Amino acid sequence: MMRLYVEGVGLLGPGLDGWTAGRAVLSGAAVYSAAPTNLRASELLPAAERRRAGVPIKLALAVGQEAILQAGRDKQTVATVFTSSGGDNDNVHAINSILVTAPREVSPTRFHNSVHNAAAGYWCIAAGTHEPSTSLCAHDASFAAGLLESAAQVTVDDAVVALIAYDHPHPEPMHKARPITAVLGMGLILAARKNERSLAMLEVDFVSGTTPETVMQDVALEALRAGVPAARGLPLLAALASGQSAQLCIAYFAGHHLNIRVTPC
Repeated sequence: MMRLYVEGVGLLGPGLDGWTAGRAVLSGAAVYSAAPTNLRASELLPAAERRRAGVPIKLALAVGQEAILQAGRDKQTVATVFTSSGGDNDNVHAINSILVTAPREVSPTRFHNSVHNAAAGYWCIAAGTHEPSTSLCAHDASFAAGLLESAAQVTVDDAVVALIAYDHPHPEPMHKARPITAVLGMGLILAARKNERSLAMLEVDFVSGTTPETVMQDVALEALRAGVPAARGLPLLAALASGQSAQLCIAYFAGHHLNIRVTPC
């Protein structure tokens, strides 16, 4: 069992425009109403990088920055774990479209945005940081893989870690084969010790065996959770929003799962 503390939260998705608005919805204090995700370029990036930033980079920087500000941490001193089931799906679609035409000329910008750690690279530019960064991909278990990696770094390395999860839909024809229903990102600042900004303690166990996942009680929010790999973390955010203790299960691979005990601070 790994024990860690949540210090800050970032959230951006359809009808979830930041943690303040999202917390009201996830706690049940406000009615959920889906709306297009309010993407915006980060003012932390230089102008040239802002122009090159695609959907996942905008998502990752928005939720990471929101979580960092809430935690009161210096972004230069926080390690990062980025996790996404696909990365920049729009850019990969564009490259594939170019490769079936003549001439097959892929721009350097498209190429460097296509690699899975592109968001980490833009974050390091925006934050001016040299702290360690890990980029993961684990299909529908991407959020669980990111949380497991972050918990391990907090526990073993005594690191303060920003976990940043993000996903967005593929264009057709890939969307038909791998449907992701919305643009959504979330961020968590995780640390080994409690302080005055700690929101909750998490006790995370990696467990073998199949057990039902924790689902959202609201039908529309459950559709969002099930339709976006990064949104598998919504039950955890809902527990944080409620300010009450909770026992959660998030699925991993091959019958494994994470048991998460949430205790408010």
